[in-house]
Amino acid sequence: MDNNAGSEQLQAEFDLIADEYYEQHRTNVAITGEDPEYFAKYKVVDLRSYIDRNGIKANNIFDFGCGIGNSVGYFRECFPESELCFGDVSKRSLEIARSRFPDSEEYFQIGGKIPLPTESQDVVFTACVFHHIPHEQHYTWLTELKRITRPGGVLVIYEHNPLNPLTVRAVNTCAFDVNARLIRGGAMKDSVHNAGWMNASVRYKLFFPSFLRSFRVVEPYLSRVFLGAQWRLIARKP
Repeated sequence: MDNNAGSEQLQAEFDLIADEYYEQHRTNVAITGEDPEYFAKYKVVDLRSYIDRNGIKANNIFDFGCGIGNSVGYFRECFPESELCFGDVSKRSLEIARSRFPDSEEYFQIGGKIPLPTESQDVVFTACVFHHIPHEQHYTWLTELKRITRPGGVLVIYEHNPLNPLTVRAVNTCAFDVNARLIRGGAMKDSVHNAGWMNASVRYKLFFPSFLRSFRVVEPYLSRVFLGAQWRLIARKP
């Protein structure tokens, strides 16, 4: 399957569910005691913390696979100084995102390639997107994301962890994950390095549901424990 065919298939799939996506997502994560906003916010706050700790430039940020825009408001809050752009294969999802967050951000539809200039982005962010992309296309998209990233810029991937049984249960019972194939963090790390990124590291996130929220203060110390509900990969462009 080439990139254009794969993009068209994903577009058709997500155009159909875009209007029901939020409610389906809320129902699916109810077992955690949290709502979709909690999961969208934690990723952007986590990214901001990483950027600040490591002194990384973040003038331009691209959200690859932004869906209906659940992260847009948090990017505005956490990165007010940055130029933000959001892309997705689903035309209907982008329409919803624009209607929810009409402002100066750039929204565009992704086809076989990403319509951004080469070496134009400091940070490329993607959350729970790669498990929807056929695994044989990961290399192509990872190299395309590298193309649009400036030297020294970062790739940040958040994904569901197939080693966490609650995550697997949530994915298996989710209508819009029917064609999903979860990815181990170590496997994605290998793919990222094969695509020419360097210094990839994987950390695990989300260990405690809402009723155990008082224990979340220790989650940073558990980041190397492979049972978190999600993982985060960060890599640099040479």
